[in-house]
Amino acid sequence: MTDPSAATRAAIRFSTCDLCDSLKADTSGDTRWLPGSLYRSYGGHARFAGPVATVRCLDDNSLVKAAVESFGAGRVLVVDGGGSLRRSLVGGNLGASAAKNGWAGVLVHGAVRDLEELRAAAVGIFALGHVPMPTERREQGVADLPVQIEGLWIRPGDWLYADEDGVVITPTAVHAAG
Repeated sequence: MTDPSAATRAAIRFSTCDLCDSLKADTSGDTRWLPGSLYRSYGGHARFAGPVATVRCLDDNSLVKAAVESFGAGRVLVVDGGGSLRRSLVGGNLGASAAKNGWAGVLVHGAVRDLEELRAAAVGIFALGHVPMPTERREQGVADLPVQIEGLWIRPGDWLYADEDGVVITPTAVHAAG
């Protein structure tokens, strides 16, 4: 897995539309995408990319907290919250931790909260929606396993690119740095 430094992360330039244009002839199924209409940008960065780490949990952000409090190394944390909007899986404290610990972004298939604090965090955060209700911490969930979101498999080590047009997932880095 590639381990981009902060300088490299800042130099990653891409457009999901341009990536899709360059990969449209790929019939292998390796290139996957989620429409921009599914996710809203909540973080301080509206565009982010990096290798994927995963957590699957439902209304319990124990493993999300553990992940963002660890060294992110420019990765993107994909949180499969089952699409639940009952409880928030990422709030202001976890957004700040993700930024402080070098995560490029967090994609939450679920809800977030503390919107003002998330906007102030120097990290990309995309989610389905927001709700003020906090999580229940029961130490449940799994990490570092493939997750399925909207019928698409996302695996640890895949590359995820997110911007206002959508989310693109590839098995390896496909961007040009600089």
